[in-house]
Amino acid sequence: MEAPSKGTLYLVATPIGNPDDITLRALKVLKEVDIILCEELKEGKRILSNYQIEPKELDTLNEHNENSKIEKIISDLNSGKNIALISDAGTPVFSDPGSLLVKRAIKEGIKIVPIPGASALLLALIVSGFNIEKFVYYGWLSQKRAKRREELRRLRGEQRTVVIFETPYRVIPVLEDIGMVLGVDRKICVAYNLTMPDEEIIRGNVIEVINYLSENKKKGECVIVIAGAEESKKLEF
Repeated sequence: MEAPSKGTLYLVATPIGNPDDITLRALKVLKEVDIILCEELKEGKRILSNYQIEPKELDTLNEHNENSKIEKIISDLNSGKNIALISDAGTPVFSDPGSLLVKRAIKEGIKIVPIPGASALLLALIVSGFNIEKFVYYGWLSQKRAKRREELRRLRGEQRTVVIFETPYRVIPVLEDIGMVLGVDRKICVAYNLTMPDEEIIRGNVIEVINYLSENKKKGECVIVIAGAEESKKLEF
């Protein structure tokens, strides 16, 4: 008796805010797979309900259970089931759970198919006005101020554009540290609520952006783009 062919692991990007940004291919995959993995059931159901998708099976994969669930997921894939992994927003695995699963799937010889879609990183970069031929994705700075400043010191002489993710309630303290370590004249771009009706792109030097945000409180996720050390001196905005 022949062993069943292995299933496919799909890494499906979902919108980062605006539900219209889903792709036709993503919808097709989500409707057809045997299992959809999401970070949290409530959010996963909300995302799928936007597109009237009733999953055959919906389960979670997050930072708390990734280690314990990998064996079951790999077993399902090896038995021929097709599985889609989504995150709460945007492209899965990137700054989200899933990297351990991907590595294990590669080791097991399981086919992995990325389904492209929205990415806050790329959107913030292309709208920043900075040089993006080469850039550094730093992700999240430390929540602890002393460690955060040390991380920024390592970026002080960086000539490439740097991208940082941040939460709205911590943006001003982070910008203050950027100003202290990199200089208040360093040019930055802060992108709020990308793809949404209240999307806002704020450009200027650190002190200008801090002053603006102090007067205009913002909610929602944001991306901070920092111009490279030499480029920043040449930018006119």
